[in-house]
Amino acid sequence: MQWLYQFVFHYPLFMAFCQIAGALVYVWFRGRDPVIVDLPSTPLVSVLVPCHNEERGIRETIEHLLERQAYPNFEIIAVDDASTDRTLEVLRQLQAQTPRLRIVAMTTNQGKGMGLTMAAMTARGEYLVCVDADTLLDEHAIEYMMWHFLKFPRVGAVTGNPRVRNRTSIIGKIQVGEYSAIVGMIKRTQRVTGKIFTISGVICAFRKKALQSVGFWSNDMCTEDIDVSWKLNLGFWDIRYEPMALCWILMPETLKGLWRQRLRWARGGSEVLKKYSRRMFSWTQRRMWPVYIEYGMSVFWAYCMAMTVLVFLLGLVVPLPENVVVHSLIPGWTGSILAASCLLQTLVGLIIDSRFEPRLYRMFFWLIWNPFVYWMLNAAVTLVGFPMAMMRKPGRPAVWESPDRGVTT
Repeated sequence: MQWLYQFVFHYPLFMAFCQIAGALVYVWFRGRDPVIVDLPSTPLVSVLVPCHNEERGIRETIEHLLERQAYPNFEIIAVDDASTDRTLEVLRQLQAQTPRLRIVAMTTNQGKGMGLTMAAMTARGEYLVCVDADTLLDEHAIEYMMWHFLKFPRVGAVTGNPRVRNRTSIIGKIQVGEYSAIVGMIKRTQRVTGKIFTISGVICAFRKKALQSVGFWSNDMCTEDIDVSWKLNLGFWDIRYEPMALCWILMPETLKGLWRQRLRWARGGSEVLKKYSRRMFSWTQRRMWPVYIEYGMSVFWAYCMAMTVLVFLLGLVVPLPENVVVHSLIPGWTGSILAASCLLQTLVGLIIDSRFEPRLYRMFFWLIWNPFVYWMLNAAVTLVGFPMAMMRKPGRPAVWESPDRGVTT
């Protein structure tokens, strides 16, 4: 059993250094200079905005798109997925003010994946940019993503760089660190090693032809962004990460909202792993092997962590063999090494992302706790989400509710 306890400690340590190394390699070879935004042409881009009960923030999102985008040639398609509040009414008011906005109104809640597919089919543009209903898109984001499509014909999708904008609570501040020190570093590392696990559904762009070739989004997956990412990867389309394509998003600031969000992410990752597991051993998909291995190891680690805690608690009430007993859950000098590694990971993430937020260093006190929170939360939601995904019957429509947008003013 000692090897299991060693794995519980060494896996996060190993991944921290892998992510640091991968991010530094990406920055050195791909990210030192901004992408040139002088585009050879400006074809029509369709911006898709899926909505479900978003009356509080949809006006701000649409107006920001209309007023702030530097890219000259775009339309907006808002999808109202049978909202029960005033979302559709607000969209109608905005539509009366601009010819750039079109609305797809669905009479029954059919899920985000179906809504995006319907919008894509009605889009006039060959290139699609998808943003959530709480997203404020940076003025040059479309230009940075379009550069990849116009320069490289095999690029099927580009994922951007979401930044957390609600930072009034400890949970919100810690998530700033997650997107800087973990999410961004993971995407940079995956871009270096081969394939990106998931496109950030909150900000992403697609070549419409690529989506058509893989059947658009699935309507039976609880995380349509992870599923369409794997479809494109397995269909031999290239997925790029563009850190200069910024957007500002709202995140949950309550434990309940954070738990529901992360549980959905964990279920979605496990559903995709189950759905495409038969193609894992194909030699033609060898560039996906690091993605399979990384996710499989993270699931295994979560259950090892749970077993370690269970054995420790069991040892408090009954005697256990010496080679099995867990003497303490509070790490000694090995824990100090892990803590130092997490601090180093956070520091590297801050240095890289300070390019986008010069004052990010002011939040260092809150960010240093992020790796610990990330791993513990990841273990908890994986323990719950993985069996839920394994037992879920395929083909059942995945309807959705508007997520927790945090405490906003």
